[in-house]
Amino acid sequence: MAKNTPQAIRGTQDIFGEDAEAFAFVVETFERVRKLYRFRRVEMPVFEKTEVFARSIGETTDIVSKEMYSFEDRGGESLTLRPEFTAGIARAFLTNGWQQHAPLKVATHGPLFRYERPQKGRYRQFHQIDAEIIGVAEPQADVELLAMADQIIRELGIEDVTLHLNTLGDADSRDAWRGALVEHFRAVKDELSEDSQERLEKNPLRILDSKDRRDQAFVADAPKIDDFLTDEAKAFFEAVTSGLDAAGVKWQRAESLVRGLDYYRHTAFEFIPDEGSEAASRLGSQSTILGGGRYDGLMESLGGAPTPAVGWAAGIERLAMLVGEKGEPKADVIVVVENDDLLNQGIATLGKLRSAGHSAELMASGSPRKRWDKAVKAGAETIVALDMRDGAAHVRIKAEDSHRETLEGLLG
Repeated sequence: MAKNTPQAIRGTQDIFGEDAEAFAFVVETFERVRKLYRFRRVEMPVFEKTEVFARSIGETTDIVSKEMYSFEDRGGESLTLRPEFTAGIARAFLTNGWQQHAPLKVATHGPLFRYERPQKGRYRQFHQIDAEIIGVAEPQADVELLAMADQIIRELGIEDVTLHLNTLGDADSRDAWRGALVEHFRAVKDELSEDSQERLEKNPLRILDSKDRRDQAFVADAPKIDDFLTDEAKAFFEAVTSGLDAAGVKWQRAESLVRGLDYYRHTAFEFIPDEGSEAASRLGSQSTILGGGRYDGLMESLGGAPTPAVGWAAGIERLAMLVGEKGEPKADVIVVVENDDLLNQGIATLGKLRSAGHSAELMASGSPRKRWDKAVKAGAETIVALDMRDGAAHVRIKAEDSHRETLEGLLG
């Protein structure tokens, strides 16, 4: 490589070969399953006004304060490459009048951008699949989203993964719990990590997520959400869990699973590989493969009317790491031109095969006498060879008898 050749930007990747096939398999499976669940496809802008993410994700989060790719355009407006999908979908729901379509089930996939330390399965430009249900307050929406996620994971062939599930309660439950947490952690404030001391008044739920050893001792005996759930919140969570049981989705309670932002309500969840499983060993410590929750307060943070909503997202790269090797597909038919005078006939034959739905490849370079052998070595089970005999074009076909008749009829 020449010394002056530009290098890829750190935290990005060029996906090729078997990796690209695994990536495509994840997307194709997602697209097929989302159609089964009747989720409508949406395409979202890659960048938004910075305030869309600052107001929806939260000024105090690491994503907004440390990880966003923000820039000022020529008009002096602050724009940000999207670090996640939900905020942009919520903005579109409000600005495009999508309320008329509620209840709205939408799904999308594509690239996202966060400036964080690149690590196994995590990049600065990465890709996610995403599904949201907007305008449905009933727990059945949570159940449907989770059943859809579970089916996608199973149809990808990823085994030994369990849904970890928690409730954050309704607004009253959460407010009471938040107050108890502030009181609990305030009593030991000087012994907490610097980050947790800063979060104490602004976002105490995030302390429960801390991995700092100084915090973990106090997190263990912190007040639990179950002690503050209203009757309505208990009924909601029971409806979700009984619905999951009816749908055959394996789950376990995860009381430590929280969402720090105030607009999150009720269900919070993550799909995590079981400890000691092959999936867990492939992913390492960053083991969550799909996560989400109910965010009933998000629309208000963007200036809209109160609107219930629930959604999830999953990293395509991380899922692709778990689907196993996906070899590049072989052609259904290889067309071998053994006489260069028949090249155009070979091109025409190729067109007929592809129009009939067969993946086909042309072999017309190199020594004409060796092209047949190359096609055989390429693993082709069906070969159509064009040659000249007695001054006329001759076609010979290597295929199973039933397929041979179809090809003969197609190629005349």
